[in-house]
Amino acid sequence: MSFFVAEPDGVLRPLPAARAHWGGGQLRGMATSGALARAAEQALQHSGGSSLLRPARWTVDLLRPAAYEPCEATAEIVRLGRRLCLIEASLRQRDVLVGRATALFLAAGGPVSGKVWAPSAVPEPPPQDLRPETAEPRIYHSTSVGWTSSPEPHQNADRKMLWAFPQQLVRGEQPTPFQNAAAVADLVNVVANWGDAGLEFINADLVLALSRTPGADLQLGLSAELRAEDDGVSTSTATVFDRSGVLGTVTGAALAAPAPVDLRIVGAVPGDSVSDEAPRKSGLSDRAG
Repeated sequence: MSFFVAEPDGVLRPLPAARAHWGGGQLRGMATSGALARAAEQALQHSGGSSLLRPARWTVDLLRPAAYEPCEATAEIVRLGRRLCLIEASLRQRDVLVGRATALFLAAGGPVSGKVWAPSAVPEPPPQDLRPETAEPRIYHSTSVGWTSSPEPHQNADRKMLWAFPQQLVRGEQPTPFQNAAAVADLVNVVANWGDAGLEFINADLVLALSRTPGADLQLGLSAELRAEDDGVSTSTATVFDRSGVLGTVTGAALAAPAPVDLRIVGAVPGDSVSDEAPRKSGLSDRAG
């Protein structure tokens, strides 16, 4: 299951997996963040910077609903040094800016000798043999239920975790660990804002911070850590982990959605009733937001 097909001119044409569950006419945040990360990483690769540079912070602003239509992701280097590279990326549809991101890459400098406090509790990954039962390549955990291959038992007010299996960002391309992490980071909304009435919030941004590169198997977990909500605005933080341990955090701000989404039934939607071809015209429909 891929989010995009890359045309020869670099335009990304969305596939059904990229459809947002909020409405068939929009791109999901995972696809937007992933496309931006791909552009940022390609800019780094062409920069001639140090091979020791690795992603440390990824900040995405979802400026307006991206349409389920072709888009173009571009990136430029703002600062390139021996141990630091800052890149700005943009996603446009019909020359309208729909999303932007900033990537900070840092070079490792070797271990340090001092001891510093860190949380002692580490999220427990799911069993190795547990696999998704739905079209969405992820499995779920809530405190009272444990890990399951289906979202069905988890529409509750418990603290949640999820485990995401890799999927292609662009058909025919293996996503890099950073590109995959950037896409998965959008799921902070699911792990933090999914309650007993469904998912009632929609992401406005995300900030992913990483201390190391995710594992080569591209499997990543998110565990809800902090959530605050008032008058239709939610802020939340989740721990990012893999089978080797904790590697970072993701923070998101979200707005109350016009109507909740029932995550127990959306997993079978992508690809079931829509063509594998998205419209080839470029553009963003006129609408507020």
